[in-house]
Amino acid sequence: MMNHMTSFRPTSPHVISPANASGVVRFPEGFLWGAATAAYQVEGAAWTDGRQDSIWDEFARVPGAVLHGDDGAVACDQYHRYREDVALMRRLNLDTYRFSTSWSRVHPAGGPVNPAGLAYYDRLVDELLANDILPWLTLYHWDLPQALEEQGGWANRDTAYRFADYAVTMHEALGDRVGVWTTLNEPWCSAFLGYTGGQHAPGRQSRSDGLAAAHHLMLGHGLAVQALRERAPEANLGITLNFEVEDPVDPENPADVDAARRLDGQFNRMFADPIIKGAYAPDVLEDVAGLGLEDHVHDGDLEIISTPIDSLGVNYYHGNLVGSEPARAERGGEAPTDRATSSPFPNDEGVYVHPRDLPVTDMEWEIQPEGLTRLLLRLQKDYTGPAGIKLCVTENGCAYDDVPDESGYVDDQNRLDFYDGHLRAIKEAIDLGADVNGYFAWSLLDNYEWAWGYGKRFGIVRVDYETQERTVKASGRWYADVARDGLVPARP
Repeated sequence: MMNHMTSFRPTSPHVISPANASGVVRFPEGFLWGAATAAYQVEGAAWTDGRQDSIWDEFARVPGAVLHGDDGAVACDQYHRYREDVALMRRLNLDTYRFSTSWSRVHPAGGPVNPAGLAYYDRLVDELLANDILPWLTLYHWDLPQALEEQGGWANRDTAYRFADYAVTMHEALGDRVGVWTTLNEPWCSAFLGYTGGQHAPGRQSRSDGLAAAHHLMLGHGLAVQALRERAPEANLGITLNFEVEDPVDPENPADVDAARRLDGQFNRMFADPIIKGAYAPDVLEDVAGLGLEDHVHDGDLEIISTPIDSLGVNYYHGNLVGSEPARAERGGEAPTDRATSSPFPNDEGVYVHPRDLPVTDMEWEIQPEGLTRLLLRLQKDYTGPAGIKLCVTENGCAYDDVPDESGYVDDQNRLDFYDGHLRAIKEAIDLGADVNGYFAWSLLDNYEWAWGYGKRFGIVRVDYETQERTVKASGRWYADVARDGLVPARP
């Protein structure tokens, strides 16, 4: 127990509150303001110009896997409307656009390069640069070619090497114009929602496959960073991880503290430790012992995985109150259909999430801005600061059931309040020493929300899925002013 406790230090919630809870908050000069999307969620054109199935195309065909059987075949049609969307970004005063490229579009079926697929990203990057918007490219946001899944997917070690080849393909095409490269988005979701819980594509439910996928995703990250660094020594290379703040129900109860430690280990430290510290935490290895992880860790893997990076992307949506006794049956928000799924955690026996007296979004995720302050300070102290890595909040946002007026306008004050609180929390972290250099609202557009299909709206811009008309919401207008002025205005 003592070894476990030294690797997880719980802090009390609500001990940090922004110094300017309602006043003007000014961000540092040069702070980047952006918005984010992902290829499968917005591009559409699923079988256009040579693109072939990804695991999400196949998963969406599984009865009950996605709400209403929705798929990303059309999504927001950004493939055809990218000029309109880039012009919209400029009107929103964005400095940068975080987007992902589709492996299935560039290497259909995991095979040879598809010139037509590459040409789309060539056009998109040129359009961004012509509008003075920095391209922030993510190589993988969950859309593995289905043909590679049929060869074992991320549970197959070879996929890591195929991913590095794909990274080189993208750099050969765009490296003269793109200087910021993110390898993976949220490998926790890819590995554990996809291969252990079954909530996401490819829908497997295997603890051992999830652990294999987690290790191979990180191996692919390290191999890609090495390949890109060799080609572009000055490029900004990084990865985006999703994080939660896990607070024990009773900080004086060792069982509750240990439950929070276990969730923290299998959500946060499972990825942050190998990538930044070059080792799996001993307590995490003990928690998942006997589930097969050790079979996949080869000599030299951790040196590859921990190849130095420049930026750590932080995706934050909520924290958890964690106890050792039941409070509710499930952690909500990831399984909207009746299809049977499993816990995404390799080992969460005796770990329970408790509701708090906090407001929630339409995903039933609790709204906890101060958790983001604590998270950024923890990352700065324990991970990025000692390694000389910059932090960037690469996703933060909320789903609400928008109600448009007759013109399509959405007065989403709830979403505006969410952004206001979290930006104030980030500024508090900066004032206390966290080296945070940018923020991306999730999401630029309402889009395909994975297993929720089109049932949840995260955008600062409303999309009418029948007409594809875009309408900036109240939160988008507010965010455009924030991005223009570099400050969060005073609240009434």
